Amino acid sequence: MSMFCYQCQEAAKGKGCEIKGVCGKSEEVAKLQDLLIYTLKGISEIVVKGKLDVKSFRDVNHEVLNSLFMTITNANFDEAAFEKEIKKMMELRNELRGKLFVEKSSGGFFRKLFGAKNEEADPAVVYNLHDAATFEAGYRESMLKKAASVGVLATENEDVRSLRELIIYGLKGLAAYAHHALNLGREKDEIYSFIYEALAATVNDSLTADQLVALTLKTGEFGVTTMALLDEGNTSRFGNPEITEVNIGVRNNPAILVSGHDLTDLEQLLEQTKGTGVDVYTHSEMLPAHYYPAFKKYDNFVGNYGNAWWKQLEEFEAFNGPILFTTNCIVPPRNEEVRSRIFTTGASGYPGCVHIEADKDGRKDFSQIIKLAKTLKAPKEIETGKIVGGFAHEQVFALADKVVDAVKSGAIRKFFVMAGCDGRMKSRDYYTEFAKKLPKDTVILTAGCAKYKYNKLDLGDIGGIPRVLDAGQCNDSYSLALIALKLKEVFGLADVNELPIAYNIAWYEQKAVIVLLALLHLGVKNIHLGPTLPAFLSPNVAKVLVETFGIAGIGTVDDDIKLFLS
Repeated sequence: MSMFCYQCQEAAKGKGCEIKGVCGKSEEVAKLQDLLIYTLKGISEIVVKGKLDVKSFRDVNHEVLNSLFMTITNANFDEAAFEKEIKKMMELRNELRGKLFVEKSSGGFFRKLFGAKNEEADPAVVYNLHDAATFEAGYRESMLKKAASVGVLATENEDVRSLRELIIYGLKGLAAYAHHALNLGREKDEIYSFIYEALAATVNDSLTADQLVALTLKTGEFGVTTMALLDEGNTSRFGNPEITEVNIGVRNNPAILVSGHDLTDLEQLLEQTKGTGVDVYTHSEMLPAHYYPAFKKYDNFVGNYGNAWWKQLEEFEAFNGPILFTTNCIVPPRNEEVRSRIFTTGASGYPGCVHIEADKDGRKDFSQIIKLAKTLKAPKEIETGKIVGGFAHEQVFALADKVVDAVKSGAIRKFFVMAGCDGRMKSRDYYTEFAKKLPKDTVILTAGCAKYKYNKLDLGDIGGIPRVLDAGQCNDSYSLALIALKLKEVFGLADVNELPIAYNIAWYEQKAVIVLLALLHLGVKNIHLGPTLPAFLSPNVAKVLVETFGIAGIGTVDDDIKLFLS
């Protein structure tokens, strides 16, 4: 069986990638990602069936987050990194399996089972463990051979497959946010327990479609829990985001460009570049770092360079200096010169690029990047001016009276939540046109890199309230949910869907999936999702989402605006 992947919005022909990923990943990397997920399912079944206490193996919990994160679209293209991770997770899985005990019938005492010769004492038999918990594949060829039989299409029933993959993709997004929170010293055992529960369920053939639907919504519930944990970690460490003008021009100093999402990596880099004469710029999803008070003390934290992730090919050439990827979204570089300037860390990776590991205390040595920066030219200026952001929940709460008055007076007719992802498909120009054509008495609430479709347009303001309110990164969609719940409370409404808020969300990868599931858990209905509905939704599963939650696709800009405002 060749590769099959349909986890992102760019799935080939709207169905799935079968030869090479549109994202750029090879067939081998796709298969190794499948096998890594399969191994995690085995670990999860051992934890669930053995009723193991997640507090007793934190190293496994942390590595599961990392493994899930590595398989997110555009995060890691390094085949060797996946081989290494699979071996590591198989070893951890086998150690966990060795924790399973059973009472010996004749002696009345407990004996350890792992490695036992007696079939009656074999944990795989006693606990009826799935193949995912027991298979062995110690070298690359055996891994690829095994992977060919355990990928997405191994689940034959289309609807069961759809629900299982929806859950898994939600877990990938959830794990990414939990990983960021962990880097801030925040974690919750209940999140790990749920990840194991949900992954184990995806190899349980006895579960009905209704049970899988319920588990999908529970994934959204834990998505909210995880995003709240990350929000708490970010704001307690870096302060609450505040309204900020961010420079999009350049200075004449050597510089480093930081992409991805992890703020702790950025903090360490800024500390290490103080006084070196090297400037630091953000790219794509790292833009919202400028909104946090803690980062404003760094004189060399200059501004944001470029746009959303998919424009990096030309923008990285123009930047001239080193680029640090803290997470996804990597686009395979088209020339060796740019690749020689790319560094990765955390769950990200690309063959031929230097990967920087953390020490046991989480510290990272970025001296190699700084040294390279000093030898390279300053960034080429590609635009000038400033953009405004920082409208996370606490900042908007501070403006609540002003916002409420504007709604009551009719100055603001409606809010449009246009959070999510940007992407390279021409059809995504819809979101730029949509923003331009919205009536001037409407306000856009945004988070994630979807903002780059309209955050540099001059859309004006309403009584001093900008018409584009940027809450931050994709995980800061949580802020938008809190804002909606606060407005519901202020207006004394019984249902969040009674608010003058419409949801027109762009999606691309798995973090957008967990945001969508989180919104569904919070009771938000009638979300429009584009530019296309996910390829992993079977017709029957899509029908359930439409009938239960009012999920819909997008049409033409004019028709959709008319629909939203009717």
